[in-house]
Amino acid sequence: MTGERFVRLGGVAHHVRVEGSGPVCVLSAGLALSWFDWDPVAALLAPHRTVVRFDRPGHGLSAPAPAAPTAEGEARRIAGLLDALGLPEPVTVVGHSIAGFHAEAFARLYPDRTAGLVLVDSSVEERVRVPAVPGLRTAAARGLGAVLTAAGVPAALGPPARRLTVRLSRHSGGDPAPPARVRRCYASSRVTRGALLEYAHYGPVAAGLLALRRRAPLPPGLPVTVLAAPDGSPRWGARQRALAARLGARYETAEPSGHLVMLDRPDAVVRAVLEQRGQCAV
Repeated sequence: MTGERFVRLGGVAHHVRVEGSGPVCVLSAGLALSWFDWDPVAALLAPHRTVVRFDRPGHGLSAPAPAAPTAEGEARRIAGLLDALGLPEPVTVVGHSIAGFHAEAFARLYPDRTAGLVLVDSSVEERVRVPAVPGLRTAAARGLGAVLTAAGVPAALGPPARRLTVRLSRHSGGDPAPPARVRRCYASSRVTRGALLEYAHYGPVAAGLLALRRRAPLPPGLPVTVLAAPDGSPRWGARQRALAARLGARYETAEPSGHLVMLDRPDAVVRAVLEQRGQCAV
């Protein structure tokens, strides 16, 4: 079970890493991030949990996405991944940034398979207008990806753009990822195209989650934690508090931390997971 592998879901090869032992915890990172961005969290969490982290299509080492993402589709992806790994027991799902939408959707659609939900500086949308023709967004994202690829932009600018984004998204420090890993993932057109596709469908995915909230309640008594990184923005902190109130969740802050909480404060992420079962060792 432990180690890296590729799991085929819906005909798409998904890169997965499994390590540790104990109750299962699934880690899903934000837009354009990769499995290795969870390295500091996995190192602390693996002694207490079976840690599953994966790359969504077009991210990390996973194959390109054949279709645009949806809230329900991403929830099904997590369930399918667990089935492929032979992990039927309830799991704690940790979603960072846009993956917070996916994690919450999983908890709503698969209540019997959810032991806990941790939203790490999750994306928040209170009201979203659903686009009339979402297919245009897909076409535009794919078209832009093709133009950038033809111009050699991913190979030339992908790795430095990744480094800059990580540095700007942290409270302090640069990108700790090994250069070889960054080049392998971010110099590829696959990741550029995958990020563009997810970004183009951010609004529709958010709208899909809002619709799920109206018809699929969270399981009664489910432990939910909203771990926010206000980092000097009172408005963002207020929106995270409102999210916690809406979900009946425990609200915590990771300070000091930028948006990439898993790099700035991996201990806070691990604590949020372990405290849901009354265990805290960090």
